[in-house]
Amino acid sequence: MDPVEKPTRERVLVAEDDAAQRLGLQQLLKSWGYAVEVASDGRQALEKIAVDRPAIVLTDMVMPGLGGMDLLKALKSQDDTDITVVLLTAQGSVETAVEAIKQGAYDYLTKPVDPQRLRIVLDQVAQRNDTLREVRALRRQLQERGTFGRLVGASLEMRKVYQIVEQAAPTSASVLVHGESGTGKELVAQTLHQLSPRASQPFVPLNCAAIPDTLLESELFGHEKGAFTGAIARRPGAFELAHKGTLFLDEISEMTAITQAKLLRVLQERSFRALGATREQHVDIRVVAATNVDPKEAVKQGRLREDLFYRLNVFAIELPPLRERKDDIPLLAQAFIREFSERNGKNVAGVSDAAMRLLERHNWPGNVRELRNAMERATIVAKGPFIEPMDLPPVHGDTSAAASPAGSGLTPGTTVDEVERQLIDITLQHTGGNKTRAAEMLGISLKTLHNKLNRIKEERQD
Repeated sequence: MDPVEKPTRERVLVAEDDAAQRLGLQQLLKSWGYAVEVASDGRQALEKIAVDRPAIVLTDMVMPGLGGMDLLKALKSQDDTDITVVLLTAQGSVETAVEAIKQGAYDYLTKPVDPQRLRIVLDQVAQRNDTLREVRALRRQLQERGTFGRLVGASLEMRKVYQIVEQAAPTSASVLVHGESGTGKELVAQTLHQLSPRASQPFVPLNCAAIPDTLLESELFGHEKGAFTGAIARRPGAFELAHKGTLFLDEISEMTAITQAKLLRVLQERSFRALGATREQHVDIRVVAATNVDPKEAVKQGRLREDLFYRLNVFAIELPPLRERKDDIPLLAQAFIREFSERNGKNVAGVSDAAMRLLERHNWPGNVRELRNAMERATIVAKGPFIEPMDLPPVHGDTSAAASPAGSGLTPGTTVDEVERQLIDITLQHTGGNKTRAAEMLGISLKTLHNKLNRIKEERQD
């Protein structure tokens, strides 16, 4: 009885002049679920490609008439970039095959073909083709709607971001994203993951600034039962949870130097040891890191290890603040209105001209996150089909960079602690409660701000 055929995957054309090898490859690929056509030489292959375009061409290097290299050149001259070419070569012509890769071939396999190696290469090509198709779809989406996946914006600044995302996504290389708080660093990480061969595997985000130093190592690497007081059961860390997927480390510069050194070792060795464990654990992950400060400045200040910076900075993506891409505000506002109208059962169609002028005049210290919060509130309170100036939060009528200290109520004799409390309150009001942005404006770390807020809360409860 014939085996049950798997669902058809990519279309493959096998060009091989040896009849026995041609038949063997055809049967092998069909058993893996590929739709297979065959040709006895390069000329016949070109004829079949013209009629029924395959996604992959698996071709022998040396054939009578038109060989594999000539077939590759013919496809490239026709600008057939959608067709991926994999070469089959005898051991003596490996140098020629390597040269063919420089000319645009994806890979080469030596004869006799190792089935396991062939399957790995074809699976990689199929994943790459899926990514390329998705990227093409996102490019059309960008032209039609001004969006790129979940990222919104058609400005020149954002198109530069999309270009790097396209280059980095199909690889497993580390990416370092930096930009002010609220610019969408996690959305970039998610887009990189969704466009990668790891898209079906876990995406694990971890905010290094929100976790106390004493717990961060356990959150990263996990722990065994009894590793420390309170460790009543084994708990996997972010590295283990993200195995075969993507680990997003936000606010990487908030890690202590010791934890950064341990992270660097994992990136180099691709293995780690959970707290209390006796042996190493292998891990296959792609790391995307982010910081809200200039990473080069963080290195100079000693907040980010230089060797870790170079390890993470294979691809660098700088996200522009919203004040530098105000052309994107109408697109962003409309996207948020659509989201919150559906979520809240509202029927808001857009923003009035008067309200839009206010949105475009505001400096947006909280960036896209601040705009999103403003649109959520405005969509909920709007009484008509359009958001009006009265529906916007009061801050949007004030385009100054900060509240005036003249209205702070300070008088001679006010204690330094009270001044600090008022300054923190004013700054948090200005950022709409965004603690990360408030910490930046106050010139302190997010952890220091959290500590001060906890102390203020305790004092007010006394």
